[in-house]
Amino acid sequence: MKICMIGAGYVGLVSAACFSEFGWTVTCVDNDPQRLADLHAGRSPIYEPGLDDLIQRNMRAGRLTFTSDLGPAVSGADVVFLAVGTPMRRGDGYADLSYVFGAVEEVVPHLNGFTVITTKSTVPVGTSRAIEKRLKEIRPDAEVAVCSNPEFLREGSAIQDFTHPDRVLVGTDCAKARAVMERLYKPLALRGSPVMFVSRESAELAKYAANAFLALKISFINEIADLCEEVGADVQEVASAIGKDRRIGDKFLHPGPGYGGSCFPKDVSALIRTARENKSPVSIIEQVERVNHERKIAMASRIEAAAGGSLRGKTIAVLGVTFKPNTDDMRDAPSLVIVPMLQERGATVRAFDPQGQKYAEPLMPGVVWTSSALEATDGAHVLAVVTEWNEFRALDLEAARQRMAGAALVDLRNIFQPSAARAAGFTYEGIGRGNAG
Repeated sequence: MKICMIGAGYVGLVSAACFSEFGWTVTCVDNDPQRLADLHAGRSPIYEPGLDDLIQRNMRAGRLTFTSDLGPAVSGADVVFLAVGTPMRRGDGYADLSYVFGAVEEVVPHLNGFTVITTKSTVPVGTSRAIEKRLKEIRPDAEVAVCSNPEFLREGSAIQDFTHPDRVLVGTDCAKARAVMERLYKPLALRGSPVMFVSRESAELAKYAANAFLALKISFINEIADLCEEVGADVQEVASAIGKDRRIGDKFLHPGPGYGGSCFPKDVSALIRTARENKSPVSIIEQVERVNHERKIAMASRIEAAAGGSLRGKTIAVLGVTFKPNTDDMRDAPSLVIVPMLQERGATVRAFDPQGQKYAEPLMPGVVWTSSALEATDGAHVLAVVTEWNEFRALDLEAARQRMAGAALVDLRNIFQPSAARAAGFTYEGIGRGNAG
């Protein structure tokens, strides 16, 4: 089976590599010369554990190639995936589909025989039908079916998520296309992964609904964490107790500085826009968006309070700036709100992130970047954990305290034991840990 993947960004690259691992022949098309140069050298332009090895192995096997030449890749493909960006549009929060329809325009002249065109990008409800309409306008003679096949990948564990999914969701109303997609995902079906076939509208909406619900869980546990602090409860004990309820589950019940990343913010915003346009407002999700924005601001204020109420002339050590660990993704990271606020209030910020500096440095002018977490603490009045990289858990707290000018530790991810931090000489503040010892 031959696949053309248009877009070598996060979704496209991971999907292309994993499909080739199934034994399919995949051509990944991208128009970024530097990205293609990295890929031809077997280097992934994004950080994702295991991806470099997966790319190199399948390139050597001849199953995975990268090119800027769209024509041959499309004309020989059974399935063409659209995996281009759908960023949040400025002004109205809606998904920008210009890249999607731009790719459609480029694909049409090269269609040859029956081809399934599938949206892998997250797109608003109705996009697949709009693509189909445009295709028929340009090439009425084309044998083509348009499907929706949204991804449900978590950055940092995307390969595992792709190869061992909770479900594969395919939206189509074409029997011929369904047969092609069944064959495409047969390697997963044989392992017992459910492959669900639904309408295109259902598939498109399910992606937004899933991300909005997860954003809701994050915002919920953050507000419960605030309540825990007031009543003397420990949010981790509360989250563990309610997470044991199978109707709730224990995922996304970890309090912190708010959600970020490439999906949740833009998908929540796009869902709100879609609901408003269809005169069916989602007031709960609108509240989630507001609460999450306010959460990041509150975390900067929490760090300021730990510094004695003023950041003027103070140094803050920030551990982690990416929106989550095991990625170099800075999109909508809480640190992009927190760090500038600290600087605006007079602080010098010393920061360390195992993977994020390359993309964070241009976004955070004035930050002093260090080569280790321990080095970041030099002369700091407050140590703040913003991203929960595993290596931070092994930080020598006594050594960090000795290098600091102050004694405050603001643990926005609850990675340290309060008792261990206090034993090292810190004044410890976690999130929602009212009675934690």
